[in-house]
Order: sequence, then structure tokens, then C-alpha cells
Amino acid sequence: MSVLLVEDDDSIALVITAALEAEGFEVVRCDSIAERDRLLSQQTFSALVTDVMLTDGDGIATIGTVRDLAPAMPIIILSAQNTLDTAVRASDTGAFEYFPKPFDIDELARTVRQAVGSGAAEAGPGDEQPVAGLPLVGRSAPMQAVYRMITRVLRNDLTVLVLGESGTGKELVAEAIHQLGQRKAGPFVAVNTAAIPGELIESELFGHEKGAFTGAVARHAGKFEQAQGGTLFLDEIGDMPMQAQTRLLRALQSGSIRRVGGREEISVDARIVAATNRDLEPMIAAGTFREDLYYRLNVVPITLPPLRERADDIAALARHFLALAAGEGLPRHSLTDDAAALLGRQHWRGNVRELRNFIYRLALLAREDVIDASALTPLLEPMRGDDPRGPAGLDTAVGDWLTDVNPAPGAIYDEALAAFERPLFVAVLRRTGGNQLRAAQELGINRNTLRKRLQELDIDPLQVARPA
Repeated sequence: MSVLLVEDDDSIALVITAALEAEGFEVVRCDSIAERDRLLSQQTFSALVTDVMLTDGDGIATIGTVRDLAPAMPIIILSAQNTLDTAVRASDTGAFEYFPKPFDIDELARTVRQAVGSGAAEAGPGDEQPVAGLPLVGRSAPMQAVYRMITRVLRNDLTVLVLGESGTGKELVAEAIHQLGQRKAGPFVAVNTAAIPGELIESELFGHEKGAFTGAVARHAGKFEQAQGGTLFLDEIGDMPMQAQTRLLRALQSGSIRRVGGREEISVDARIVAATNRDLEPMIAAGTFREDLYYRLNVVPITLPPLRERADDIAALARHFLALAAGEGLPRHSLTDDAAALLGRQHWRGNVRELRNFIYRLALLAREDVIDASALTPLLEPMRGDDPRGPAGLDTAVGDWLTDVNPAPGAIYDEALAAFERPLFVAVLRRTGGNQLRAAQELGINRNTLRKRLQELDIDPLQVARPA
């Protein structure tokens, strides 16, 4: 089995070739579109691995020629242009997989093996072009994982559950799925399910007939009907009242709704994207969230990283928000590199939402067109007292503990672990809103290990996360 590798970087090509040869493939390498097409016209390859930016053009834009020469050959696309737009363009070609650089070479080798074993390429490219003005910004590795998951759901109507802390941009993911997917010509309807009182949930989601209840002076189409042919985004699903969960489950299972006061079953055709900042599994165990609804919603989970896990994106986000602010009538500014670096070191508890609000405030208050670090400092100073990462405070706490407890030599580590483990778990759970999966990821431990220790320490994640 032979693989055609199109890569103009010699060092990357060398590594890929070695990995694929170790998998038993014969690798033929070239560095241009012209040479690629010549080779494809002369021999048959089991798979194509290609970079995007090549010496003579765009590797994605010319995939149509590859399809003409080798219709059934699976294609794996590599790119250093790690944006959502690139991921979507790669998906539009019907590529078997897309890898942003830098990538895991072992994963690439396994993917080529899977692609060859699949025996056929994915569906061909569509006629539609990607939407301009994509809502998500960032090229960090965690965001690349999000982009790849988004591209996997664009050509189907599978239900998506978007998970992540408040302010991470869950609605933006839903909008991207809608704008870039096959339902983009239809409406995008967003509803905060937690904000609807239990007695009104049926009316808001499913509509009502005239005279169905006091105040129902006319027929009302609910959110499901409003989203016909498009996407229905159910936000804050983890805070939905139990009674409302039951009614929602029935609609999702049957694919139809009945207006309040009506007798007719109305078929609904809307893609469902739900979102929550809550860890639903403990809620299921506690009886506050329906397990059957969870499985109905959690078909394709997409987890958005908090901003602290994608600090490399902060500078790009800040400049993006400055441009948005200028477009909305605020003064136009630019950021120096030292100012961007200072923003990257700041702890943003409210994630992207907090950063956006700060940048808008900065755009309003800054006096200079070019904003440097000194202009940021007065605005950032009031926020620093809330930063739990400050090493000085941690050093002081540990030092005070050593002085007060005075543990025996040789026992300091074990005693310190016992003393600080509980408050550490509590602090991390508060920061993640009780989400044990995110807490385990932050701590760098297995989720089952975290659960076991929480039980042993008698820590209730939901109780800890609940504001006092």
C-alpha cells in the first residue's frame, strides 16, 4: 500500500514518512500541486496526506482535481493555518480527517491506517462556500479540538451537547454549527430554558392556542415551530425544572409537539443543540436531571475549554474585540505586544465573556490610539485581588502552616498533602462550578480518582459550587 505525501517542509515530511513506513506503507513524497497531479495521473495510491499551503498554491482549493483523478482515495489534510475556517474548508472537501499543526504523529499514522481500511473516501465537496465572519476565534490546541468536532457534525443532524464554564462561548458553537451546516438557510432560535418558569415552559417551547389559558388572546407558535427547518439552541439545560425536562423529552422522542390547548400533533424539524455549565452526571445521581433526557441530548458532546486553558488565544481575542468595539462606534485602538502578553497573564474568571467586557471598557477609557502595558495596569489592578494563582499568597499560606504546625522532618510532605488536599479540591470545584470532569482535568488526575477522594473527604461537589 502506498501513500502520496504532499508536504513542502522537509523536516515534517521526514517525520511523517518514518511514521507511515513504520506502519508498513510505501511513501511517495512531493512538494507541489503540479507534481501531486502528475503522480496521481500515473499511479494509484491508497491515501493522500497533503498540506494546505504549498509552493504553487492552495492544497484545499485544488482537491477537486484530486477527486477527478482518484475519486475513492481517502484524503487527510494538514494545516498550520489553524482557524475554524480552515477546518471547515477541509471538511467541505469530504476529507477523511483534518490535522492542525502541530499534530500527534502517532495519531496521524493511525488515522491513515483507518482511512485505508475504510475502503472509500467520504462524500464529495458541496457547492456552498464557508460563511464569512465566523463566530469563534483562537488557534490554540484546545480550540483545534473544538473545531474538529464542529466539522464532524456539519453534514448531519445529530443532537449536540455543548459543555463548558459560563462565558466560554457555548452559544457561539451552536451558531457556528448552524451557520456552517446544512440548515443554515433556516432560522436559528435560542432559548434559555432555565429562565422559563415551569408553568410557562409548554407555551414557550411548544406554543398555545387562543383561549388555552387566561391571557392567551391569540395562537402562539412556540420555539420548536419557530425553529422549523433550522436549529433550536436550548441553553442552560442543566437548570431546567424537572417537570419541564419531562415535557422536553417527550418532544425529542416523538419528533412532534402539541400546542397548549390544542389537539393536533405537529411534526417538528429542527436540529437540537443544547448547552450547560453544569456537570449533569452528579445531577442524575441526585435525581435532579433525567437520565433518559441526558442520553437523548448527549449524542455528540463538545467541551469548550476555559480561557485559562487557551491562554495563547487571549491576544487574538483581545484584538478581535477591539475591532468589534470600533465597529460599534467606540474609539479605534491597537494593542502592543507587551499589553497583549499582560492580558495573557491575567486570570479571567468569567472566561471570554469577561475578557470581552474588559476590552470594550478599555476601548472606551483608553486615551492613546496604541495601548501599551502601562495603560492596562490601572484597569487590571482591581481584578488582581481575585486571582487565586498569586504565588505570594500561596507561599505565605504554606509558610504560615509550616510555622504553626511544625511537622517532624520526613513527614512534611504527607502532612502537607493531608492539610491542603481538601481546600485545594474545594477551590478547584468552585472554579469549575462543580464540574468534576473539568476539575479532574485541572488537577491532572483521573476523574474516578477525584470522585473517590471527594467521597473519602466527604465533599459534595454541588454543595461546594453553590454560592453561599
